[in-house]
Amino acid sequence: MADDRDLTFLAEPGLLAALDHWRDWLTHERRTSNNTIDAYGRDVAAFLGFLSKHLGYAPGLKDLDGLRAADFRSYLAARQARGLARTSTARAFSTIRNLFRYLDRQGLVSNAAIGAVRTPRVPKSVPKALTAEDALATLDVVEEIAPEPWVAKRDAAVLYLLYGAGLRIGEALGLDAEQAPKAGAETIRVTGKGNKERIVPVLPAVARAITDYMALCPFALKPGGPLFLGVRGKRLNPAQVQKQVRALRAVLGLPETATPHALRHSFATHLLSGGGDLRTIQELLGHASLSTTQRYTDVDGARLMSVYARAHPRARSGK
Repeated sequence: MADDRDLTFLAEPGLLAALDHWRDWLTHERRTSNNTIDAYGRDVAAFLGFLSKHLGYAPGLKDLDGLRAADFRSYLAARQARGLARTSTARAFSTIRNLFRYLDRQGLVSNAAIGAVRTPRVPKSVPKALTAEDALATLDVVEEIAPEPWVAKRDAAVLYLLYGAGLRIGEALGLDAEQAPKAGAETIRVTGKGNKERIVPVLPAVARAITDYMALCPFALKPGGPLFLGVRGKRLNPAQVQKQVRALRAVLGLPETATPHALRHSFATHLLSGGGDLRTIQELLGHASLSTTQRYTDVDGARLMSVYARAHPRARSGK
């Protein structure tokens, strides 16, 4: 399994072969993104590194089969001792569970102990949305800080998709040229997490921003090729969008929580504030579970309490 670490000394050949087959399954059957597969590879390499020290030798398939709950807990304890975040540990252990489920289906490893281990409880995170004024300001000012007119229109179109359509940054930059909204079209088809497609409404302002960018783009936007291009004509990298948003933070005096993803949070929060229902917002965001979308009720509730504290006479008097 490809990774930035050499696994040859961390596992026996039989296990290494199984890991390569797992990667192929993730790539071709599950169609998992390259970034996710790379992250899985790092998680597995770290786990095998722990096992090599824990057992005193490079583990094989039989060793994975024989691991006890105490062994998995030792792995979790080792991560805690290193000061790694609970969210990181929860994600890493989810990867290990995924691997063990695959090995079990292949008849290579059958380990019930891993199912008895609980990962650290991850603190509930509340999305940090921008105010409507700040969100709109980012759409206006991003064109002012771009080095070239076509780049200005490109950056504006991307941010319009994040705030105006609620796309993830990967979803926006993953769009191909033929997915751009046609004249009069009110929706676009987006591929989200897990390779799941959804239909997203497109506001006229969002469609215009994309059309303006396409009209100025100096490169040919070919069917099957990317919609958003970098200055070298390749698909635009998320890092470039993040860089521009950091520049926007400095210009507008926004907090560090103002990120590209915060614009997506703002899209959902402002919809909820305007009376949107959770089920609809869930579909628009492409959330697999309603519980994920329900986090926005916490955001809106916090906003309402803040308004109450500032405006209500009883709140001001403290009585």
